[in-house]
Amino acid sequence: MKNRKDSRREFIKKSLAATTALTVGGVLPAFSAKSYRKILGANERIKVSVMGVNSRGLALALNFASQPNAEVLHICDVDKMAAEKCIAAVTEVQKKTPKNTPDFRKSLEDKDLDVLVVAAPDHWHAPAAILACRAGKDVYLEKPASHNPHEGELLLQATTKYKRVIQMGNQRRSWPNVAEAIKELHAGVIGRPYMAKTWYSNNRAPIGIGKKVPVPQHLDYDLWQGPAPREDYRDNIIHYNWHWFWNWGTGEALNNGTHMVDLARWGLQVDFPTKVSSAGGRYHYQDDWETPDTQIINLEFENNSLITWEGRSCNGLNVEGSSVGVIFYGEEGAIKIDGGNNYSILDRQNKVIKEVKYERPVDPRNISDPTHELDSIHIQNLFDAIRKGTPLAADIYGGQTSTLLVQLGNIAQRIGKSLDIDPKTGHILHNPEARKYWSRDYAPGWEPKV
Repeated sequence: MKNRKDSRREFIKKSLAATTALTVGGVLPAFSAKSYRKILGANERIKVSVMGVNSRGLALALNFASQPNAEVLHICDVDKMAAEKCIAAVTEVQKKTPKNTPDFRKSLEDKDLDVLVVAAPDHWHAPAAILACRAGKDVYLEKPASHNPHEGELLLQATTKYKRVIQMGNQRRSWPNVAEAIKELHAGVIGRPYMAKTWYSNNRAPIGIGKKVPVPQHLDYDLWQGPAPREDYRDNIIHYNWHWFWNWGTGEALNNGTHMVDLARWGLQVDFPTKVSSAGGRYHYQDDWETPDTQIINLEFENNSLITWEGRSCNGLNVEGSSVGVIFYGEEGAIKIDGGNNYSILDRQNKVIKEVKYERPVDPRNISDPTHELDSIHIQNLFDAIRKGTPLAADIYGGQTSTLLVQLGNIAQRIGKSLDIDPKTGHILHNPEARKYWSRDYAPGWEPKV
Protein backbone atom coordinates (compact mmCIF):
# COMPACT_ATOMS: atom_id res chain seq x y z
CA MET A 1 0.00 0.00 0.00
CA LYS A 2 1.33 3.42 -0.95
CA ASN A 3 1.96 5.91 1.83
CA ARG A 4 0.34 9.34 1.77
CA LYS A 5 3.51 11.02 0.54
CA ASP A 6 3.84 8.70 -2.48
CA SER A 7 0.16 9.11 -3.31
CA ARG A 8 0.49 12.87 -3.14
CA ARG A 9 3.52 12.81 -5.46
CA GLU A 10 1.61 10.67 -7.96
CA PHE A 11 -1.33 13.07 -7.82
CA ILE A 12 0.97 16.04 -8.39
CA LYS A 13 2.59 14.26 -11.32
CA LYS A 14 -0.78 13.64 -12.96
CA SER A 15 -1.87 17.20 -12.25
CA LEU A 16 1.23 18.62 -13.90
CA ALA A 17 0.74 16.37 -16.92
CA ALA A 18 -2.79 17.70 -17.27
CA THR A 19 -1.52 21.26 -16.91
CA THR A 20 1.10 20.74 -19.62
CA ALA A 21 -1.53 19.28 -21.94
CA LEU A 22 -3.67 22.37 -21.41
CA THR A 23 -0.71 24.61 -22.11
CA VAL A 24 0.19 22.78 -25.32
CA GLY A 25 -3.35 22.93 -26.61
CA GLY A 26 -3.89 26.58 -25.80
CA VAL A 27 -3.62 29.25 -23.15
CA LEU A 28 -3.51 27.81 -19.67
CA PRO A 29 -6.69 28.92 -17.86
CA ALA A 30 -5.92 31.21 -14.91
CA PHE A 31 -7.89 29.08 -12.47
CA SER A 32 -5.88 25.98 -13.39
CA ALA A 33 -2.53 27.64 -12.68
CA LYS A 34 -3.79 28.92 -9.33
CA SER A 35 -5.29 25.56 -8.38
CA TYR A 36 -2.17 23.55 -9.16
CA ARG A 37 -0.01 26.17 -7.48
CA LYS A 38 -1.93 25.48 -4.27
CA ILE A 39 -1.48 21.73 -4.69
CA LEU A 40 2.27 22.05 -5.08
CA GLY A 41 4.21 22.67 -1.91
CA ALA A 42 7.03 25.19 -1.83
CA ASN A 43 9.69 22.48 -1.97
CA GLU A 44 8.26 20.95 -5.16
CA ARG A 45 8.43 24.16 -7.20
CA ILE A 46 11.43 25.17 -9.29
CA LYS A 47 12.81 28.39 -7.80
CA VAL A 48 13.91 30.94 -10.37
CA SER A 49 15.96 34.13 -10.60
CA VAL A 50 15.53 36.26 -13.73
CA MET A 51 18.41 38.46 -14.91
CA GLY A 52 17.59 41.34 -17.27
CA VAL A 53 13.86 42.14 -17.30
CA ASN A 54 13.35 45.20 -19.48
CA SER A 55 11.97 43.43 -22.57
CA ARG A 56 12.39 39.74 -23.31
CA GLY A 57 13.29 39.13 -19.68
CA LEU A 58 10.00 40.63 -18.52
CA ALA A 59 8.12 38.20 -20.75
CA LEU A 60 10.19 35.28 -19.48
CA ALA A 61 9.71 36.31 -15.86
CA LEU A 62 5.95 36.35 -16.36
CA ASN A 63 6.03 33.03 -18.16
CA PHE A 64 8.07 31.33 -15.45
CA ALA A 65 5.83 32.89 -12.79
CA SER A 66 2.75 31.52 -14.55
CA GLN A 67 4.06 27.95 -14.51
CA PRO A 68 2.25 26.04 -11.75
CA ASN A 69 5.44 24.21 -10.75
CA ALA A 70 7.67 27.30 -10.54
CA GLU A 71 8.20 30.38 -8.41
CA VAL A 72 10.19 33.49 -9.26
CA LEU A 73 12.30 34.31 -6.19
CA HIS A 74 14.52 37.09 -7.56
CA ILE A 75 14.22 39.84 -10.15
CA CYS A 76 17.66 41.11 -11.13
CA ASP A 77 18.09 44.22 -13.22
CA VAL A 78 20.55 47.11 -13.21
CA ASP A 79 17.67 49.43 -14.15
CA LYS A 80 15.61 50.17 -11.06
CA MET A 81 12.57 51.16 -13.13
CA ALA A 82 12.62 47.94 -15.16
CA ALA A 83 12.98 45.86 -12.00
CA GLU A 84 10.08 47.55 -10.22
CA LYS A 85 7.81 47.13 -13.25
CA CYS A 86 8.66 43.44 -13.50
CA ILE A 87 8.27 42.79 -9.77
CA ALA A 88 4.78 44.30 -9.83
CA ALA A 89 3.79 42.21 -12.85
CA VAL A 90 5.21 38.96 -11.46
CA THR A 91 3.55 39.56 -8.09
CA GLU A 92 0.20 39.89 -9.83
CA VAL A 93 0.71 36.54 -11.56
CA GLN A 94 2.12 34.37 -8.76
CA LYS A 95 0.58 36.27 -5.83
CA LYS A 96 3.94 36.39 -4.11
CA THR A 97 6.46 39.21 -4.38
CA PRO A 98 9.96 38.29 -5.64
CA LYS A 99 13.02 39.94 -4.14
CA ASN A 100 14.54 42.94 -5.86
CA THR A 101 18.15 41.80 -6.35
CA PRO A 102 19.90 44.25 -8.73
CA ASP A 103 23.15 42.25 -8.83
CA PHE A 104 22.24 38.76 -10.06
CA ARG A 105 25.35 37.35 -8.39
CA LYS A 106 23.69 37.92 -5.02
CA SER A 107 20.74 35.77 -6.10
CA LEU A 108 23.15 32.91 -6.85
CA GLU A 109 24.00 32.85 -3.14
CA ASP A 110 20.40 31.86 -2.34
CA LYS A 111 20.47 28.16 -1.36
CA ASP A 112 16.81 27.83 -2.36
CA LEU A 113 17.46 28.95 -5.94
CA ASP A 114 17.35 26.31 -8.69
CA VAL A 115 17.54 28.19 -11.99
CA LEU A 116 19.02 31.42 -13.31
CA VAL A 117 17.18 32.82 -16.33
CA VAL A 118 19.62 34.96 -18.36
CA ALA A 119 17.95 37.57 -20.56
CA ALA A 120 20.52 40.35 -20.17
CA PRO A 121 22.42 41.74 -23.21
CA ASP A 122 24.54 39.34 -25.26
CA HIS A 123 27.87 40.24 -23.65
CA TRP A 124 26.52 38.91 -20.34
CA HIS A 125 25.08 35.61 -21.61
CA ALA A 126 28.00 33.20 -21.25
CA PRO A 127 29.71 34.94 -18.26
CA ALA A 128 26.46 34.93 -16.26
CA ALA A 129 25.68 31.31 -17.16
CA ILE A 130 29.20 30.24 -16.17
CA LEU A 131 28.82 31.95 -12.78
CA ALA A 132 25.49 30.17 -12.31
CA CYS A 133 27.09 26.80 -13.09
CA ARG A 134 29.87 27.50 -10.59
CA ALA A 135 27.22 28.31 -7.99
CA GLY A 136 25.49 24.96 -8.61
CA LYS A 137 22.48 26.40 -10.44
CA ASP A 138 20.84 25.31 -13.67
CA VAL A 139 20.25 27.86 -16.42
CA TYR A 140 17.71 29.02 -18.97
CA LEU A 141 19.88 30.97 -21.40
CA GLU A 142 18.45 33.28 -24.03
CA LYS A 143 20.07 33.10 -27.45
CA PRO A 144 22.77 33.59 -28.46
CA ALA A 145 24.68 31.23 -26.18
CA SER A 146 27.71 33.51 -26.19
CA HIS A 147 29.07 36.83 -27.42
CA ASN A 148 32.09 35.16 -29.06
CA PRO A 149 33.29 31.59 -29.75
CA HIS A 150 35.81 31.45 -26.88
CA GLU A 151 33.08 32.25 -24.34
CA GLY A 152 31.01 29.48 -25.85
CA GLU A 153 33.84 27.03 -25.31
CA LEU A 154 34.18 28.14 -21.68
CA LEU A 155 30.44 27.73 -21.19
CA LEU A 156 30.53 24.14 -22.46
CA GLN A 157 33.45 23.43 -20.13
CA ALA A 158 31.49 24.83 -17.19
CA THR A 159 28.40 22.80 -18.09
CA THR A 160 30.44 19.61 -18.09
CA LYS A 161 32.59 20.42 -15.07
CA TYR A 162 29.72 21.39 -12.79
CA LYS A 163 27.20 18.94 -14.32
CA ARG A 164 24.53 21.57 -14.82
CA VAL A 165 21.44 21.65 -17.04
CA ILE A 166 21.34 24.55 -19.50
CA GLN A 167 18.38 25.04 -21.80
CA MET A 168 19.00 27.57 -24.58
CA GLY A 169 16.17 29.83 -25.68
CA ASN A 170 15.83 28.19 -29.10
CA GLN A 171 12.22 27.60 -28.16
CA ARG A 172 11.12 26.56 -31.65
CA ARG A 173 12.72 23.18 -30.95
CA SER A 174 9.84 22.61 -28.52
CA TRP A 175 7.04 23.84 -30.78
CA PRO A 176 4.99 20.77 -31.72
CA ASN A 177 4.37 21.53 -35.40
CA VAL A 178 7.97 22.64 -36.00
CA ALA A 179 9.23 19.41 -34.43
CA GLU A 180 6.78 17.45 -36.58
CA ALA A 181 8.08 19.19 -39.72
CA ILE A 182 11.68 18.26 -38.86
CA LYS A 183 10.59 14.69 -38.16
CA GLU A 184 8.98 14.49 -41.61
CA LEU A 185 12.10 15.95 -43.15
CA HIS A 186 14.29 13.32 -41.47
CA ALA A 187 11.86 10.59 -42.60
CA GLY A 188 12.61 11.51 -46.21
CA VAL A 189 9.39 13.22 -47.26
CA ILE A 190 11.34 15.43 -49.71
CA GLY A 191 14.20 13.03 -50.30
CA ARG A 192 17.65 14.14 -49.24
CA PRO A 193 17.58 17.80 -48.14
CA TYR A 194 20.68 19.63 -49.32
CA MET A 195 19.93 23.33 -48.84
CA ALA A 196 18.25 25.39 -46.15
CA LYS A 197 17.41 29.04 -46.76
CA THR A 198 16.74 31.08 -43.62
CA TRP A 199 15.79 34.73 -43.26
CA TYR A 200 14.63 37.59 -41.05
CA SER A 201 13.25 40.98 -42.08
CA ASN A 202 12.13 44.07 -40.16
CA ASN A 203 11.67 47.83 -40.51
CA ARG A 204 13.99 49.06 -37.77
CA ALA A 205 14.41 52.82 -37.43
CA PRO A 206 17.77 54.62 -37.36
CA ILE A 207 19.47 55.04 -33.97
CA GLY A 208 21.07 58.41 -34.70
CA ILE A 209 24.36 59.74 -33.41
CA GLY A 210 24.64 59.20 -29.66
CA LYS A 211 25.44 62.04 -27.29
CA LYS A 212 27.46 61.59 -24.11
CA VAL A 213 25.08 62.35 -21.27
CA PRO A 214 25.03 61.62 -17.53
CA VAL A 215 24.04 58.08 -16.57
CA PRO A 216 20.40 58.05 -15.38
CA GLN A 217 20.11 57.71 -11.61
CA HIS A 218 17.97 54.60 -11.93
CA LEU A 219 20.68 52.74 -13.93
CA ASP A 220 23.84 50.98 -12.71
CA TYR A 221 25.78 51.40 -15.95
CA ASP A 222 28.97 49.85 -14.62
CA LEU A 223 27.21 46.58 -13.74
CA TRP A 224 25.31 46.73 -17.04
CA GLN A 225 28.65 46.77 -18.91
CA GLY A 226 30.03 44.03 -16.67
CA PRO A 227 32.59 42.01 -18.66
CA ALA A 228 32.71 44.45 -21.60
CA PRO A 229 35.47 47.07 -21.94
CA ARG A 230 34.19 50.37 -20.60
CA GLU A 231 32.65 52.99 -22.89
CA ASP A 232 31.10 56.32 -21.98
CA TYR A 233 27.34 56.30 -21.55
CA ARG A 234 25.50 57.61 -24.60
CA ASP A 235 21.82 58.27 -25.12
CA ASN A 236 21.29 55.75 -27.94
CA ILE A 237 22.59 52.52 -26.41
CA ILE A 238 20.16 51.36 -23.72
CA HIS A 239 17.79 49.55 -23.75
CA TYR A 240 17.68 47.93 -27.16
CA ASN A 241 20.20 49.51 -29.48
CA TRP A 242 23.15 47.78 -27.80
CA HIS A 243 22.36 44.94 -30.23
CA TRP A 244 24.00 46.96 -33.01
CA PHE A 245 27.31 47.71 -31.23
CA TRP A 246 30.05 45.07 -31.33
CA ASN A 247 31.14 45.81 -27.75
CA TRP A 248 27.87 44.47 -26.33
CA GLY A 249 25.82 43.02 -29.17
CA THR A 250 26.16 40.58 -32.03
CA GLY A 251 23.94 42.12 -34.71
CA GLU A 252 20.85 40.74 -36.36
CA ALA A 253 22.70 37.55 -37.29
CA LEU A 254 22.75 36.35 -33.69
CA ASN A 255 19.77 38.38 -32.49
CA ASN A 256 17.37 36.63 -34.84
CA GLY A 257 19.46 34.55 -37.21
CA THR A 258 20.37 32.10 -34.44
CA HIS A 259 16.77 30.82 -34.27
CA MET A 260 16.42 29.91 -37.92
CA VAL A 261 20.00 28.76 -38.49
CA ASP A 262 19.46 26.41 -35.53
CA LEU A 263 16.40 24.93 -37.25
CA ALA A 264 18.35 24.64 -40.51
CA ARG A 265 21.19 22.81 -38.76
CA TRP A 266 18.70 20.53 -37.02
CA GLY A 267 16.94 19.74 -40.27
CA LEU A 268 20.08 19.11 -42.32
CA GLN A 269 21.64 17.17 -39.42
CA VAL A 270 24.95 19.02 -39.63
CA ASP A 271 27.30 20.52 -37.07
CA PHE A 272 30.36 22.48 -38.21
CA PRO A 273 30.84 23.83 -41.74
CA THR A 274 33.86 23.65 -44.03
CA LYS A 275 33.53 27.14 -45.47
CA VAL A 276 31.81 30.36 -44.33
CA SER A 277 31.31 33.62 -46.20
CA SER A 278 29.34 36.80 -45.58
CA ALA A 279 28.38 39.90 -47.54
CA GLY A 280 26.56 43.02 -46.40
CA GLY A 281 26.95 46.12 -44.29
CA ARG A 282 25.20 49.12 -42.81
CA TYR A 283 23.39 50.06 -46.02
CA HIS A 284 20.24 51.96 -45.09
CA TYR A 285 21.06 54.72 -42.58
CA GLN A 286 24.20 56.61 -41.65
CA ASP A 287 24.37 56.56 -37.86
CA ASP A 288 26.14 54.82 -34.96
CA TRP A 289 24.86 51.35 -35.92
CA GLU A 290 27.99 49.17 -36.33
CA THR A 291 26.73 45.70 -37.24
CA PRO A 292 25.21 44.95 -40.67
CA ASP A 293 21.61 45.92 -41.31
CA THR A 294 21.79 43.88 -44.51
CA GLN A 295 23.65 40.58 -44.53
CA ILE A 296 23.81 37.23 -46.31
CA ILE A 297 25.78 34.42 -44.66
CA ASN A 298 26.62 31.20 -46.50
CA LEU A 299 27.62 28.05 -44.61
CA GLU A 300 28.89 25.05 -46.61
CA PHE A 301 29.11 21.54 -45.15
CA GLU A 302 31.10 18.48 -46.14
CA ASN A 303 27.98 16.36 -46.79
CA ASN A 304 27.19 18.53 -49.85
CA SER A 305 24.70 20.78 -48.12
CA LEU A 306 24.34 24.53 -47.61
CA ILE A 307 22.70 26.90 -45.15
CA THR A 308 22.08 30.52 -46.09
CA TRP A 309 20.87 33.31 -43.83
CA GLU A 310 19.47 36.57 -45.15
CA GLY A 311 19.02 39.41 -42.69
CA ARG A 312 17.30 42.69 -43.55
CA SER A 313 16.90 44.86 -40.48
CA CYS A 314 15.63 47.91 -42.35
CA ASN A 315 13.44 46.49 -45.10
CA GLY A 316 10.57 44.41 -43.81
CA LEU A 317 9.41 42.88 -47.08
CA ASN A 318 8.35 39.31 -46.33
CA VAL A 319 9.92 36.25 -47.92
CA GLU A 320 7.45 33.50 -48.86
CA GLY A 321 4.78 35.39 -46.95
CA SER A 322 6.65 35.54 -43.63
CA SER A 323 9.06 37.94 -41.96
CA VAL A 324 11.09 35.01 -40.64
CA GLY A 325 11.44 31.40 -41.64
CA VAL A 326 13.36 28.48 -43.10
CA ILE A 327 12.87 26.48 -46.29
CA PHE A 328 14.50 23.10 -46.83
CA TYR A 329 15.14 22.15 -50.44
CA GLY A 330 15.49 18.46 -51.22
CA GLU A 331 15.64 16.01 -54.08
CA GLU A 332 11.85 15.57 -54.17
CA GLY A 333 10.47 18.90 -52.96
CA ALA A 334 10.65 21.44 -50.15
CA ILE A 335 9.45 22.04 -46.59
CA LYS A 336 8.69 25.57 -45.45
CA ILE A 337 8.51 26.56 -41.76
CA ASP A 338 7.36 30.13 -41.21
CA GLY A 339 7.66 32.38 -38.16
CA GLY A 340 4.76 30.67 -36.43
CA ASN A 341 4.16 27.06 -35.50
CA ASN A 342 3.24 26.23 -39.10
CA TYR A 343 4.73 24.26 -41.97
CA SER A 344 3.95 23.16 -45.48
CA ILE A 345 5.36 20.48 -47.80
CA LEU A 346 5.63 21.17 -51.53
CA ASP A 347 6.58 18.97 -54.45
CA ARG A 348 8.98 20.03 -57.20
CA GLN A 349 6.10 21.49 -59.24
CA ASN A 350 5.30 23.92 -56.38
CA LYS A 351 2.15 22.02 -55.43
CA VAL A 352 1.35 22.04 -51.71
CA ILE A 353 0.90 18.42 -50.71
CA LYS A 354 0.51 19.04 -46.97
CA GLU A 355 -0.11 22.07 -44.79
CA VAL A 356 -0.16 22.18 -40.99
CA LYS A 357 -1.22 25.35 -39.20
CA TYR A 358 -1.21 26.51 -35.60
CA GLU A 359 -4.55 27.90 -34.51
CA ARG A 360 -3.18 31.07 -32.89
CA PRO A 361 -1.35 33.99 -34.52
CA VAL A 362 2.36 34.45 -33.83
CA ASP A 363 4.16 37.77 -34.40
CA PRO A 364 7.87 37.03 -34.92
CA ARG A 365 8.69 40.76 -34.80
CA ASN A 366 7.39 41.09 -31.25
CA ILE A 367 10.71 41.64 -29.45
CA SER A 368 9.50 40.59 -26.03
CA ASP A 369 6.83 37.87 -26.06
CA PRO A 370 5.69 36.55 -29.43
CA THR A 371 4.77 33.04 -28.24
CA HIS A 372 3.97 32.84 -24.53
CA GLU A 373 2.03 29.58 -24.58
CA LEU A 374 4.45 27.80 -26.92
CA ASP A 375 7.41 28.93 -24.82
CA SER A 376 5.74 27.27 -21.83
CA ILE A 377 6.41 23.91 -23.45
CA HIS A 378 10.10 24.78 -23.65
CA ILE A 379 10.13 25.82 -20.01
CA GLN A 380 8.43 22.61 -18.89
CA ASN A 381 11.01 20.64 -20.87
CA LEU A 382 13.71 22.35 -18.81
CA PHE A 383 11.91 21.45 -15.59
CA ASP A 384 11.57 17.82 -16.69
CA ALA A 385 15.29 17.74 -17.47
CA ILE A 386 16.09 19.01 -13.99
CA ARG A 387 13.66 16.80 -12.08
CA LYS A 388 13.56 13.66 -14.24
CA GLY A 389 16.60 13.74 -16.50
CA THR A 390 14.45 14.18 -19.62
CA PRO A 391 16.55 15.15 -22.67
CA LEU A 392 16.55 18.88 -23.36
CA ALA A 393 14.95 20.13 -26.54
CA ALA A 394 17.72 22.73 -26.94
CA ASP A 395 20.72 21.74 -24.85
CA ILE A 396 23.66 24.12 -24.68
CA TYR A 397 25.96 21.90 -26.72
CA GLY A 398 23.74 22.16 -29.76
CA GLY A 399 22.86 25.73 -28.88
CA GLN A 400 26.49 26.84 -28.91
CA THR A 401 27.08 24.97 -32.18
CA SER A 402 24.26 26.93 -33.83
CA THR A 403 25.50 30.14 -32.22
CA LEU A 404 28.99 29.47 -33.57
CA LEU A 405 27.70 29.22 -37.14
CA VAL A 406 26.43 32.80 -37.14
CA GLN A 407 29.44 33.98 -35.12
CA LEU A 408 31.64 32.64 -37.93
CA GLY A 409 29.46 34.52 -40.38
CA ASN A 410 30.05 37.74 -38.48
CA ILE A 411 33.80 37.10 -38.36
CA ALA A 412 33.85 36.57 -42.13
CA GLN A 413 31.89 39.80 -42.48
CA ARG A 414 34.28 41.80 -40.30
CA ILE A 415 37.44 40.72 -42.11
CA GLY A 416 35.86 40.76 -45.56
CA LYS A 417 37.06 37.26 -46.47
CA SER A 418 35.63 33.75 -46.55
CA LEU A 419 36.78 31.34 -43.85
CA ASP A 420 37.99 27.77 -44.06
CA ILE A 421 36.70 25.80 -41.07
CA ASP A 422 37.73 22.51 -39.49
CA PRO A 423 34.48 20.47 -39.78
CA LYS A 424 35.43 18.41 -36.73
CA THR A 425 35.96 21.32 -34.30
CA GLY A 426 34.43 24.41 -35.88
CA HIS A 427 37.75 26.23 -35.55
CA ILE A 428 39.02 28.70 -38.16
CA LEU A 429 41.90 27.43 -40.30
CA HIS A 430 44.90 29.31 -41.74
CA ASN A 431 43.65 32.81 -40.89
CA PRO A 432 45.33 34.67 -37.98
CA GLU A 433 43.31 37.82 -38.75
CA ALA A 434 40.02 35.97 -38.29
CA ARG A 435 41.31 34.17 -35.18
CA LYS A 436 41.58 37.55 -33.45
CA TYR A 437 37.79 37.62 -33.30
CA TRP A 438 37.56 34.20 -31.64
CA SER A 439 37.66 35.94 -28.26
CA ARG A 440 37.43 39.51 -27.01
CA ASP A 441 38.99 41.97 -24.58
CA TYR A 442 37.43 42.21 -21.12
CA ALA A 443 37.21 44.87 -18.49
CA PRO A 444 40.00 44.14 -15.96
CA GLY A 445 38.81 41.70 -13.32
CA TRP A 446 35.74 40.64 -15.30
CA GLU A 447 37.28 37.83 -17.35
CA PRO A 448 35.02 34.72 -17.33
CA LYS A 449 36.57 31.73 -15.58
CA VAL A 450 35.45 28.14 -15.34
